[in-house]
Amino acid sequence: MKNSKFLSFLMILASSLLFVQCTSDPLEGPPGRDGIDGIDGVDGIDGIDAATASCVSCHSSSFREPIIAAYETSFHSKGLTEGAVNYAGARSSCAQCHSDEGFVDYITKGFVNPAGYYGLTEPELVLVTNDNGTPDDPSDDFEEPELDSRGLPIYSNNPVPFVTSVTCTTCHDTHQSFDFENDGNDLALRALDPVSLITDGTVIDYGDGSNTCINCHQPRRTGPTDDGAGMFRVTSTHWGPHHGPQATLLEGIQGVLIAGMEAYPGVGSAEHRTGSTCVSCHMGETTDGTDGLHTMIPSATSCIACHSNGIPPDTFLDADMATLAGLLETIGIVEEDHPVPGTYTIQEAEAAWNYLLILEDGSKGVHNPKYAKALIKNSIEVLQ
Repeated sequence: MKNSKFLSFLMILASSLLFVQCTSDPLEGPPGRDGIDGIDGVDGIDGIDAATASCVSCHSSSFREPIIAAYETSFHSKGLTEGAVNYAGARSSCAQCHSDEGFVDYITKGFVNPAGYYGLTEPELVLVTNDNGTPDDPSDDFEEPELDSRGLPIYSNNPVPFVTSVTCTTCHDTHQSFDFENDGNDLALRALDPVSLITDGTVIDYGDGSNTCINCHQPRRTGPTDDGAGMFRVTSTHWGPHHGPQATLLEGIQGVLIAGMEAYPGVGSAEHRTGSTCVSCHMGETTDGTDGLHTMIPSATSCIACHSNGIPPDTFLDADMATLAGLLETIGIVEEDHPVPGTYTIQEAEAAWNYLLILEDGSKGVHNPKYAKALIKNSIEVLQ
Protein backbone atom coordinates (compact mmCIF):
# COMPACT_ATOMS: atom_id res chain seq x y z
CA MET A 1 0.00 0.00 0.00
CA LYS A 2 2.84 2.34 0.91
CA ASN A 3 4.61 1.45 -2.33
CA SER A 4 1.48 2.32 -4.30
CA LYS A 5 1.26 5.75 -2.69
CA PHE A 6 4.96 6.33 -3.30
CA LEU A 7 4.60 5.46 -6.97
CA SER A 8 1.66 7.81 -7.28
CA PHE A 9 3.70 10.62 -5.75
CA LEU A 10 6.55 10.04 -8.22
CA MET A 11 4.14 10.18 -11.22
CA ILE A 12 2.66 13.47 -10.04
CA LEU A 13 6.13 14.97 -9.58
CA ALA A 14 7.25 13.87 -13.07
CA SER A 15 4.12 15.33 -14.64
CA SER A 16 4.71 18.69 -12.96
CA LEU A 17 8.25 18.79 -14.30
CA LEU A 18 6.95 18.14 -17.85
CA PHE A 19 4.38 20.91 -17.49
CA VAL A 20 7.06 23.38 -16.46
CA GLN A 21 9.21 22.41 -19.45
CA CYS A 22 6.39 22.98 -21.93
CA THR A 23 5.44 26.39 -20.65
CA SER A 24 8.81 28.00 -20.07
CA ASP A 25 12.21 28.11 -21.68
CA PRO A 26 15.13 28.33 -19.33
CA LEU A 27 17.47 29.29 -22.27
CA GLU A 28 17.22 32.91 -23.49
CA GLY A 29 16.92 33.18 -27.27
CA PRO A 30 18.34 35.99 -29.50
CA PRO A 31 16.56 39.36 -29.28
CA GLY A 32 13.79 40.03 -31.82
CA ARG A 33 13.90 42.86 -34.41
CA ASP A 34 12.51 46.20 -33.38
CA GLY A 35 9.05 46.95 -34.71
CA ILE A 36 8.63 49.62 -37.42
CA ASP A 37 6.60 52.68 -36.53
CA GLY A 38 3.58 53.11 -38.78
CA ILE A 39 3.43 56.11 -41.17
CA ASP A 40 0.72 58.57 -40.35
CA GLY A 41 -2.02 58.84 -42.99
CA VAL A 42 -2.51 62.12 -44.89
CA ASP A 43 -5.64 64.00 -44.02
CA GLY A 44 -8.10 64.36 -46.89
CA ILE A 45 -8.90 67.77 -48.38
CA ASP A 46 -11.98 69.28 -46.85
CA GLY A 47 -14.90 69.51 -49.23
CA ILE A 48 -16.05 73.02 -50.20
CA ASP A 49 -19.74 73.51 -50.48
CA ALA A 50 -19.30 76.59 -52.65
CA ALA A 51 -17.37 74.61 -55.28
CA THR A 52 -20.11 72.03 -55.49
CA ALA A 53 -22.66 74.76 -55.89
CA SER A 54 -20.54 76.27 -58.66
CA CYS A 55 -20.62 72.99 -60.61
CA VAL A 56 -24.34 72.49 -60.12
CA SER A 57 -25.06 76.03 -61.27
CA CYS A 58 -24.09 74.96 -64.81
CA HIS A 59 -24.35 71.18 -64.72
CA SER A 60 -28.05 70.95 -64.02
CA SER A 61 -31.09 70.33 -66.19
CA SER A 62 -32.68 73.64 -65.29
CA PHE A 63 -29.60 75.51 -66.50
CA ARG A 64 -28.93 73.47 -69.62
CA GLU A 65 -32.43 73.05 -71.05
CA PRO A 66 -32.81 76.71 -72.17
CA ILE A 67 -29.34 76.57 -73.72
CA ILE A 68 -30.20 73.45 -75.71
CA ALA A 69 -33.51 74.98 -76.84
CA ALA A 70 -31.74 78.15 -78.01
CA TYR A 71 -28.98 76.22 -79.75
CA GLU A 72 -31.46 74.11 -81.69
CA THR A 73 -32.65 77.30 -83.41
CA SER A 74 -29.14 78.18 -84.61
CA PHE A 75 -27.55 77.41 -87.98
CA HIS A 76 -24.74 75.62 -86.17
CA SER A 77 -27.07 72.90 -84.95
CA LYS A 78 -28.03 72.16 -88.56
CA GLY A 79 -24.52 71.87 -89.86
CA LEU A 80 -24.64 75.61 -90.63
CA THR A 81 -27.17 75.11 -93.44
CA GLU A 82 -29.79 72.47 -94.04
CA GLY A 83 -28.22 69.43 -95.68
CA ALA A 84 -24.66 70.70 -95.17
CA VAL A 85 -23.84 67.90 -92.74
CA ASN A 86 -24.50 65.20 -95.32
CA TYR A 87 -22.97 67.18 -98.18
CA ALA A 88 -19.92 68.70 -96.54
CA GLY A 89 -19.66 67.21 -93.06
CA ALA A 90 -18.06 63.99 -94.24
CA ARG A 91 -15.71 65.48 -96.85
CA SER A 92 -12.09 65.78 -95.78
CA SER A 93 -11.86 69.36 -97.06
CA CYS A 94 -15.04 70.48 -95.28
CA ALA A 95 -15.51 68.26 -92.23
CA GLN A 96 -13.36 70.51 -90.05
CA CYS A 97 -16.30 72.89 -89.66
CA HIS A 98 -19.37 71.06 -90.93
CA SER A 99 -19.47 68.08 -88.57
CA ASP A 100 -18.82 67.16 -84.98
CA GLU A 101 -16.35 64.43 -85.93
CA GLY A 102 -14.32 66.66 -88.22
CA PHE A 103 -14.04 69.59 -85.83
CA VAL A 104 -13.09 67.44 -82.83
CA ASP A 105 -10.40 65.65 -84.85
CA TYR A 106 -9.05 68.96 -86.13
CA ILE A 107 -8.83 70.54 -82.68
CA THR A 108 -7.57 67.49 -80.79
CA LYS A 109 -5.31 65.95 -83.46
CA GLY A 110 -4.54 68.86 -85.75
CA PHE A 111 -6.07 67.25 -88.83
CA VAL A 112 -9.20 65.55 -90.11
CA ASN A 113 -9.44 62.05 -91.54
CA PRO A 114 -7.87 62.38 -95.03
CA ALA A 115 -10.39 59.85 -96.36
CA GLY A 116 -13.33 61.75 -94.93
CA TYR A 117 -16.05 60.27 -92.75
CA TYR A 118 -17.92 57.78 -94.85
CA GLY A 119 -19.55 54.39 -94.70
CA LEU A 120 -19.98 52.45 -97.94
CA THR A 121 -23.07 50.65 -99.20
CA GLU A 122 -21.22 49.13 -102.15
CA PRO A 123 -17.87 47.32 -102.10
CA GLU A 124 -16.22 49.46 -104.76
CA LEU A 125 -16.44 53.08 -105.80
CA VAL A 126 -16.21 53.97 -109.45
CA LEU A 127 -14.42 57.20 -110.28
CA VAL A 128 -16.18 59.40 -112.81
CA THR A 129 -13.83 61.45 -114.98
CA ASN A 130 -14.33 65.15 -114.34
CA ASP A 131 -11.77 66.98 -116.41
CA ASN A 132 -12.51 70.49 -115.08
CA GLY A 133 -11.71 71.87 -118.51
CA THR A 134 -8.37 70.05 -118.69
CA PRO A 135 -9.08 66.62 -120.23
CA ASP A 136 -5.39 65.78 -120.55
CA ASP A 137 -4.68 66.47 -116.87
CA PRO A 138 -6.38 64.01 -114.48
CA SER A 139 -4.69 65.57 -111.42
CA ASP A 140 -7.53 68.06 -111.03
CA ASP A 141 -10.35 65.55 -111.45
CA PHE A 142 -11.80 66.35 -108.06
CA GLU A 143 -14.51 68.53 -106.64
CA GLU A 144 -13.06 71.92 -105.75
CA PRO A 145 -9.39 70.90 -106.19
CA GLU A 146 -8.19 74.36 -105.14
CA LEU A 147 -9.68 73.85 -101.67
CA ASP A 148 -7.61 70.83 -100.83
CA SER A 149 -5.12 68.75 -102.79
CA ARG A 150 -6.86 65.70 -101.31
CA GLY A 151 -10.23 66.91 -102.67
CA LEU A 152 -12.95 64.29 -102.77
CA PRO A 153 -13.12 62.43 -106.13
CA ILE A 154 -16.49 62.28 -107.83
CA TYR A 155 -17.92 58.75 -107.78
CA SER A 156 -20.79 57.17 -109.66
CA ASN A 157 -21.95 55.31 -106.55
CA ASN A 158 -21.77 57.85 -103.77
CA PRO A 159 -20.34 56.92 -100.39
CA VAL A 160 -22.67 57.41 -97.44
CA PRO A 161 -21.82 60.21 -94.96
CA PHE A 162 -21.31 58.97 -91.43
CA VAL A 163 -21.23 62.16 -89.37
CA THR A 164 -23.29 64.21 -86.93
CA SER A 165 -24.08 67.90 -86.72
CA VAL A 166 -22.16 70.31 -84.55
CA THR A 167 -23.36 69.68 -80.98
CA CYS A 168 -22.58 70.84 -77.44
CA THR A 169 -19.60 68.46 -77.20
CA THR A 170 -18.18 69.74 -80.48
CA CYS A 171 -17.14 73.00 -78.82
CA HIS A 172 -17.18 71.91 -75.15
CA ASP A 173 -15.19 69.10 -73.55
CA THR A 174 -13.51 69.39 -70.13
CA HIS A 175 -12.30 72.30 -68.02
CA GLN A 176 -8.61 73.07 -68.26
CA SER A 177 -8.69 74.29 -64.67
CA PHE A 178 -11.22 74.13 -61.86
CA ASP A 179 -9.69 77.08 -60.05
CA PHE A 180 -12.24 79.48 -61.42
CA GLU A 181 -11.42 82.15 -58.85
CA ASN A 182 -7.85 82.53 -60.09
CA ASP A 183 -7.94 81.12 -63.63
CA GLY A 184 -11.44 82.08 -64.67
CA ASN A 185 -14.12 79.76 -66.00
CA ASP A 186 -13.05 78.50 -69.43
CA LEU A 187 -16.54 77.06 -69.98
CA ALA A 188 -14.82 73.80 -70.93
CA LEU A 189 -14.23 75.09 -74.46
CA ARG A 190 -11.98 72.95 -76.62
CA ALA A 191 -10.39 75.77 -78.62
CA LEU A 192 -9.25 78.76 -76.58
CA ASP A 193 -5.80 79.29 -78.04
CA PRO A 194 -4.97 81.99 -80.62
CA VAL A 195 -5.68 80.79 -84.16
CA SER A 196 -3.25 80.58 -87.10
CA LEU A 197 -5.24 81.23 -90.26
CA ILE A 198 -5.42 78.40 -92.77
CA THR A 199 -4.45 80.61 -95.69
CA ASP A 200 -1.24 82.28 -94.56
CA GLY A 201 -0.57 81.50 -90.89
CA THR A 202 -1.54 84.96 -89.60
CA VAL A 203 -2.31 84.61 -85.88
CA ILE A 204 -5.50 86.15 -84.49
CA ASP A 205 -6.32 86.24 -80.80
CA TYR A 206 -9.71 87.59 -79.73
CA GLY A 207 -9.82 85.86 -76.34
CA ASP A 208 -12.95 85.40 -74.20
CA GLY A 209 -13.97 82.24 -76.03
CA SER A 210 -14.08 84.01 -79.40
CA ASN A 211 -11.02 82.11 -80.61
CA THR A 212 -13.27 79.07 -80.85
CA CYS A 213 -15.22 80.93 -83.55
CA ILE A 214 -12.15 81.90 -85.59
CA ASN A 215 -11.28 78.25 -86.23
CA CYS A 216 -14.13 78.07 -88.72
CA HIS A 217 -15.04 81.66 -89.49
CA GLN A 218 -12.09 82.34 -91.78
CA PRO A 219 -11.45 82.12 -95.54
CA ARG A 220 -10.23 78.85 -97.09
CA ARG A 221 -8.14 80.52 -99.79
CA THR A 222 -6.54 83.87 -100.57
CA GLY A 223 -7.43 86.33 -103.30
CA PRO A 224 -6.58 86.04 -107.00
CA THR A 225 -3.03 86.49 -108.30
CA ASP A 226 -1.89 87.73 -111.69
CA ASP A 227 -0.77 84.87 -113.95
CA GLY A 228 1.90 87.12 -115.47
CA ALA A 229 -0.27 88.14 -118.36
CA GLY A 230 -2.76 90.18 -116.37
CA MET A 231 -5.26 87.33 -116.20
CA PHE A 232 -6.70 84.90 -113.63
CA ARG A 233 -8.56 81.61 -114.05
CA VAL A 234 -11.61 80.84 -111.88
CA THR A 235 -11.78 77.04 -111.66
CA SER A 236 -14.93 76.39 -109.65
CA THR A 237 -18.41 77.68 -108.90
CA HIS A 238 -17.27 77.62 -105.26
CA TRP A 239 -14.27 79.88 -105.83
CA GLY A 240 -13.92 82.79 -103.43
CA PRO A 241 -13.19 83.14 -99.71
CA HIS A 242 -15.84 80.51 -98.88
CA HIS A 243 -18.76 80.94 -96.50
CA GLY A 244 -17.00 82.07 -93.34
CA PRO A 245 -14.64 85.04 -93.78
CA GLN A 246 -15.97 86.88 -90.72
CA ALA A 247 -12.71 86.90 -88.73
CA THR A 248 -10.64 88.36 -91.54
CA LEU A 249 -13.23 91.01 -92.41
CA LEU A 250 -13.40 91.99 -88.75
CA GLU A 251 -9.61 92.14 -88.67
CA GLY A 252 -9.47 94.11 -91.92
CA ILE A 253 -7.31 91.68 -93.90
CA GLN A 254 -7.45 89.43 -96.98
CA GLY A 255 -9.67 91.67 -99.05
CA VAL A 256 -7.99 92.89 -102.24
CA LEU A 257 -6.87 96.49 -101.72
CA ILE A 258 -7.73 97.88 -105.14
CA ALA A 259 -6.55 101.47 -105.54
CA GLY A 260 -9.38 103.99 -105.61
CA MET A 261 -10.94 107.07 -104.08
CA GLU A 262 -12.01 105.34 -100.87
CA ALA A 263 -9.30 105.06 -98.17
CA TYR A 264 -8.73 101.78 -96.37
CA PRO A 265 -8.68 101.82 -92.55
CA GLY A 266 -5.80 100.27 -90.60
CA VAL A 267 -5.68 96.57 -89.85
CA GLY A 268 -7.37 95.74 -86.56
CA SER A 269 -8.87 99.21 -86.22
CA ALA A 270 -12.56 98.33 -86.66
CA GLU A 271 -14.64 99.38 -83.67
CA HIS A 272 -16.27 95.97 -83.59
CA ARG A 273 -12.75 94.56 -83.30
CA THR A 274 -11.42 96.90 -80.61
CA GLY A 275 -14.55 97.40 -78.51
CA SER A 276 -16.24 94.01 -78.59
CA THR A 277 -15.78 90.36 -79.47
CA CYS A 278 -17.60 87.56 -81.28
CA VAL A 279 -19.02 86.34 -77.97
CA SER A 280 -20.10 89.72 -76.61
CA CYS A 281 -22.08 90.55 -79.77
CA HIS A 282 -23.42 87.15 -80.81
CA MET A 283 -23.91 85.50 -77.42
CA GLY A 284 -24.91 88.44 -75.25
CA GLU A 285 -28.05 88.80 -73.19
CA THR A 286 -31.14 87.90 -75.17
CA THR A 287 -33.73 90.52 -76.08
CA ASP A 288 -36.78 88.32 -76.36
CA GLY A 289 -35.53 84.73 -76.28
CA THR A 290 -35.04 84.48 -80.04
CA ASP A 291 -31.60 86.10 -80.18
CA GLY A 292 -28.34 86.24 -78.25
CA LEU A 293 -26.91 83.47 -76.08
CA HIS A 294 -26.71 80.13 -77.91
CA THR A 295 -28.85 81.24 -80.86
CA MET A 296 -25.71 83.20 -81.81
CA ILE A 297 -27.89 85.86 -83.41
CA PRO A 298 -26.75 89.36 -82.35
CA SER A 299 -29.30 90.87 -80.00
CA ALA A 300 -30.45 94.44 -79.67
CA THR A 301 -29.54 94.21 -75.99
CA SER A 302 -25.91 93.64 -76.95
CA CYS A 303 -25.93 96.37 -79.57
CA ILE A 304 -27.28 99.16 -77.34
CA ALA A 305 -24.53 98.48 -74.82
CA CYS A 306 -22.33 100.46 -77.25
CA HIS A 307 -24.85 102.10 -79.60
CA SER A 308 -26.72 104.00 -76.91
CA ASN A 309 -28.04 106.51 -79.46
CA GLY A 310 -29.68 103.82 -81.54
CA ILE A 311 -28.54 100.86 -83.62
CA PRO A 312 -27.13 101.98 -87.00
CA PRO A 313 -28.90 100.49 -90.05
CA ASP A 314 -27.30 97.54 -91.81
CA THR A 315 -28.34 98.77 -95.25
CA PHE A 316 -25.52 101.28 -95.79
CA LEU A 317 -23.82 99.06 -98.38
CA ASP A 318 -26.87 97.62 -100.16
CA ALA A 319 -26.86 100.01 -103.11
CA ASP A 320 -23.14 99.64 -103.77
CA MET A 321 -23.36 95.84 -103.52
CA ALA A 322 -26.18 95.84 -106.08
CA THR A 323 -24.13 98.06 -108.42
CA LEU A 324 -21.07 95.82 -108.16
CA ALA A 325 -23.17 92.68 -108.65
CA GLY A 326 -24.58 94.15 -111.85
CA LEU A 327 -21.12 94.96 -113.21
CA LEU A 328 -19.83 91.47 -112.41
CA GLU A 329 -22.85 89.80 -113.99
CA THR A 330 -22.33 91.83 -117.15
CA ILE A 331 -18.74 90.64 -117.32
CA GLY A 332 -19.96 87.10 -116.67
CA ILE A 333 -17.70 86.28 -113.72
CA VAL A 334 -20.61 86.17 -111.27
CA GLU A 335 -24.09 84.78 -111.81
CA GLU A 336 -26.74 84.69 -109.09
CA ASP A 337 -24.05 85.37 -106.48
CA HIS A 338 -21.88 82.44 -107.59
CA PRO A 339 -18.61 82.69 -109.51
CA VAL A 340 -18.57 81.39 -113.08
CA PRO A 341 -15.51 79.31 -114.09
CA GLY A 342 -13.45 80.93 -116.80
CA THR A 343 -10.49 83.23 -117.42
CA TYR A 344 -10.80 86.93 -116.58
CA THR A 345 -8.62 89.99 -116.16
CA ILE A 346 -6.99 90.27 -112.78
CA GLN A 347 -9.01 93.43 -112.03
CA GLU A 348 -12.26 91.60 -112.73
CA ALA A 349 -11.22 88.70 -110.52
CA GLU A 350 -10.16 91.02 -107.69
CA ALA A 351 -13.46 92.90 -107.82
CA ALA A 352 -15.35 89.58 -107.79
CA TRP A 353 -13.32 88.43 -104.81
CA ASN A 354 -14.20 91.56 -102.82
CA TYR A 355 -17.88 91.18 -103.70
CA LEU A 356 -17.91 87.53 -102.57
CA LEU A 357 -15.99 88.40 -99.40
CA ILE A 358 -18.66 90.86 -98.25
CA LEU A 359 -21.49 88.64 -99.48
CA GLU A 360 -20.23 85.52 -97.71
CA ASP A 361 -19.47 87.39 -94.49
CA GLY A 362 -23.20 87.79 -94.00
CA SER A 363 -23.09 90.93 -91.88
CA LYS A 364 -23.68 93.28 -94.83
CA GLY A 365 -20.41 94.94 -93.96
CA VAL A 366 -21.33 95.59 -90.32
CA HIS A 367 -18.34 93.65 -88.99
CA ASN A 368 -16.02 96.31 -90.43
CA PRO A 369 -18.04 99.07 -92.15
CA LYS A 370 -15.21 101.35 -93.31
CA TYR A 371 -13.14 98.49 -94.69
CA ALA A 372 -16.12 96.87 -96.39
CA LYS A 373 -17.18 100.17 -97.96
CA ALA A 374 -13.68 100.80 -99.35
CA LEU A 375 -13.44 97.30 -100.82
CA ILE A 376 -16.77 97.59 -102.64
CA LYS A 377 -16.54 101.20 -103.82
CA ASN A 378 -12.99 100.79 -105.16
CA SER A 379 -14.03 97.56 -106.88
CA ILE A 380 -16.85 99.44 -108.62
CA GLU A 381 -14.44 102.19 -109.62
CA VAL A 382 -11.94 99.81 -111.27
CA LEU A 383 -14.68 98.19 -113.40
CA GLN A 384 -16.40 101.36 -114.61
